[in-house]
Amino acid sequence: MNAQWQDIARTTLEGSESGALTFPASLEMLMDAGFDAYAVDLRRATRTYYMHDGQSIELTTEPTSTPVGERFDVEVVREQIREAVELRPGYSYPGFCARIAQAGCAGYLVSLLGKRVLYYGRTGETHTEYFPGTQPGGRP
Repeated sequence: MNAQWQDIARTTLEGSESGALTFPASLEMLMDAGFDAYAVDLRRATRTYYMHDGQSIELTTEPTSTPVGERFDVEVVREQIREAVELRPGYSYPGFCARIAQAGCAGYLVSLLGKRVLYYGRTGETHTEYFPGTQPGGRP
């Protein structure tokens, strides 16, 4: 992976954790640079970025303040996603990660190519969230 890609990956991670970059701004930077996806592992505190040619970079993230819950509560995860999308007062990415972890989310995969995020629980439950305006069948 070239140095520019590594810099962009680090910038988007640091920007997310500090609040300097919104999720849409991070996505735009990553797509413009040619990334295919990234995966966040809340148990290992890592974020892995993937390029189209198979190269990847794994970065250490701030650990969540709570362990991953046993039961995947998709309604809590959905509410936290809404809070993030709306940038509600008090929203922070570390807080988002802590709340979805507490709700049983072990991690998530952001597919830039598929324009969706796949959230998953400890026992394989999943929830797919599409980027705004990209839902199949024209759903809002």
